[in-house]
Amino acid sequence: MIRASGDIRAALARRLGIGPTDAAAIDHLVASPEPLGPVELGNRLGIRSASATTLVDRLVQAGHVERTPHPGDRRRVALQVTDHAFTEVVEALSPMLAGIEQAVDRLTPDQAAATTAFLREVTTVMRTYATPTNPPPP
Repeated sequence: MIRASGDIRAALARRLGIGPTDAAAIDHLVASPEPLGPVELGNRLGIRSASATTLVDRLVQAGHVERTPHPGDRRRVALQVTDHAFTEVVEALSPMLAGIEQAVDRLTPDQAAATTAFLREVTTVMRTYATPTNPPPP
């Protein structure tokens, strides 16, 4: 399932006609609970500041992302996925999501409860693993 997840990001990039890093950037922006600026996005992608700026410029020019004032600090810029890009992503993922819904519909209530508990626990383990124990060097 973990390998399939990486394959999905690559397939999404192909379907959207963008590179894998661009798809990863959009994924981070959509999934982040707090607004991300170019520096934070670059850190999440593991790329340098100059590369992050180039990436953001490319996403803005393609109409996938827009720069907005940061809600918590007006001196900063926040990146927002455009409605058009969000719709494109949802449409590209809809066949896979429909298949997942069909698989869920075949579960009994007990199977669904057990599966949900298992996936939540695995998600916690994976997020714990992904959280750096020491902050990365500047």
